[in-house]
Amino acid sequence: MQWNEQPYRGLQRATPVLAIVLLVALGCGAAGEEAPRSRPNADTPPTETATPSSRTPPAGHAWVIFGTDTVVAEVAATANERAEGLMYRDDVPDGTGMLFVFQNVEVRAFWMANTYVALDIAYMDANYTIVDIIAMEPLVTDSYPSRAPAMFALEVRQGWFEQEGIAIGVQATVEFGVQPRGLN
Repeated sequence: MQWNEQPYRGLQRATPVLAIVLLVALGCGAAGEEAPRSRPNADTPPTETATPSSRTPPAGHAWVIFGTDTVVAEVAATANERAEGLMYRDDVPDGTGMLFVFQNVEVRAFWMANTYVALDIAYMDANYTIVDIIAMEPLVTDSYPSRAPAMFALEVRQGWFEQEGIAIGVQATVEFGVQPRGLN
């Protein structure tokens, strides 16, 4: 496995149009509209409290948006964060996951050492287009390499991509929260 030492510095910001789409998707639309089913409390991770004025993801997180489906992902942008990933977790709730951010595009490989939850990994290119999706089994130490070069990898609960109809070739929109000090 190769890990880059520097955090990705070219993170893209959403346009004002995306902000409007996010407001509608987050339930700020017309009264009585129901939020998408795969996104309960998707504007914050389970350990943080949502506020009505939340218009960006919490620090250290990103919204990975596939049409009406959104994953609130912890961002792993440093070598240490990427090395630990989702290890030692007992659960990865629907609508949550981890987005691994690299500084360049190349074939990536992940493994499941010390990871207790079955996961799917979507490898994405620099445009956030999925180039590969692989089901990964808990505690497997063999690597799961991408079929094509990737700059990002999104891990979610196993079966989530299929359940939501998200496949290779689908492009995500990603909105990053404010990064903690030291990642700039």
